[in-house]
Amino acid sequence: MALGVRLVQKVSSTRTFARLAPHVVPAMDRTVHRLTRGKVLLSAQLLPGVILTVPGARSGHLRTTPLACMPERGERGDPSWILIGSNFGRPGHPAWTANLLAHPDDAVINWKGHDIAVRARLLEGAEREEVWRAALTFWPPYATYQARVEREIRLFRLESRPSA
Repeated sequence: MALGVRLVQKVSSTRTFARLAPHVVPAMDRTVHRLTRGKVLLSAQLLPGVILTVPGARSGHLRTTPLACMPERGERGDPSWILIGSNFGRPGHPAWTANLLAHPDDAVINWKGHDIAVRARLLEGAEREEVWRAALTFWPPYATYQARVEREIRLFRLESRPSA
């Protein structure tokens, strides 16, 4: 593993990063993504990322959130994406997870500049455990985030769905 990646993993595991990153990283990602018309997601230079758009759980207004993701391929080769509701190891589930729980069939992601209608499913039980192990291999700081909070970090699988 590259020295730079290890350094970023170490920094991203700190409490200071957890306090600052939620205010800085999404704002930078949204700005760069908009300026490049969806071609560049700054944080995706380190981890794969999507821009999630889903109606708010209470308001119903569309909410757009840049997120790291873990891309995968299904048994038939269909693409899917794992979203990890780590909230940088802060207490409380991130708002986007409540939005997906309330509107699992109304989400759209922007993946590498392409809008894709997706269906979200909260992972539970053995399926969640298998994906959690893969997520820890993919980005080890998730273990630090989980150790810091009492809640179980939510994992979602997003699968493409036909556009309406």
